[in-house]
Amino acid sequence: MSFTPKEYAAIKADYLRDIQSQLPDASATTDSDFGVRGAATAAAVEGLYQHQVWIVRQAFPDTADTEYLEKHAALHGLTRKSATTASGAATFTGTPGAAIALGTEVKTVAGLAFATSEAGTIGAGGTVAVAVLASASGTGSNLDAGTTLTCTSAPSGVQGAAVLTTATTGGTDAETNAELLARLLDVLQNPPAGGNKADWRRWAMAVNGVTAAYVFPLRRGLGTVDVCITSADGAPSAETLAACTAYLDSVRPAGASDFQVLAPALVPVAVACKVRLDGITLEQAQTAIETALAAYFATLEPGDTAYLSRIETAISGVDGVVDRQVTSPAASVAAGEIQWPRLGAVTVELLP
Repeated sequence: MSFTPKEYAAIKADYLRDIQSQLPDASATTDSDFGVRGAATAAAVEGLYQHQVWIVRQAFPDTADTEYLEKHAALHGLTRKSATTASGAATFTGTPGAAIALGTEVKTVAGLAFATSEAGTIGAGGTVAVAVLASASGTGSNLDAGTTLTCTSAPSGVQGAAVLTTATTGGTDAETNAELLARLLDVLQNPPAGGNKADWRRWAMAVNGVTAAYVFPLRRGLGTVDVCITSADGAPSAETLAACTAYLDSVRPAGASDFQVLAPALVPVAVACKVRLDGITLEQAQTAIETALAAYFATLEPGDTAYLSRIETAISGVDGVVDRQVTSPAASVAAGEIQWPRLGAVTVELLP
């Protein structure tokens, strides 16, 4: 049977009722002695009730505050994952033979800094691709290929601008309470079982930078385990793959040595459609359709199929779209086990 703590007014009323039941002539007005005592007592008792409610919340991980959630997690060997930084490669241009030192800093227009994580030398063609690492952690350090960077202090013989050759990946934010709770509930609902599918997923999810993990037992034959990981809704960095591989190797069963950690192959799905609108502009429709499609693709996991009917439904569900014709893709996009359908360019035109 549930218990509902009393509030201030009810506690005070009960106190004064008890006084008057024993002293019928006692005054219980607000400014009376008993009225003042009742107000003070009720305030203190209400605080005790609320503290008891708080204590009960801390007893269960799904209602506990941050400090006690972390204590619950620690009892099962879980700690909050830290933020990670993105890495990639940038192309520098300059005089052949010019040196680019380790730690050379470049910045985006918005001021996000990257530093070279290796030294490089401008080649005979006047360019060189050098690995770079973001100076700040978090998902904001994940940038698209082609982003322009500016040298803070360009080395001799090197032009002041550089371009990201590859997208920077692997940047993740610190684990939230909801994400830590999800991992804890996974342990409670799927207790360790000597290396089953749930165990491999849980081990991979414990690694900084891993935001989702998918396990494919026996994919390459008996005794094999393949683990596909993602990072911040995208592909993981080489550093995250290496860290996950090392951690799995440290916790796996002794006989389960034939495993590998994989990044999903991203499969961009470009969507083109023609729509008839009522009450919204084409620009508003473009934004709303992109949002609706992004919400659908966010539900897809590596190996899932991007169904054409679901794409059409997402577009049809946008307020103001009264008719639509999807011209691309022409059919559902099926993916292999470690292929991951992701939303590509979205083109919206008006129906004639």
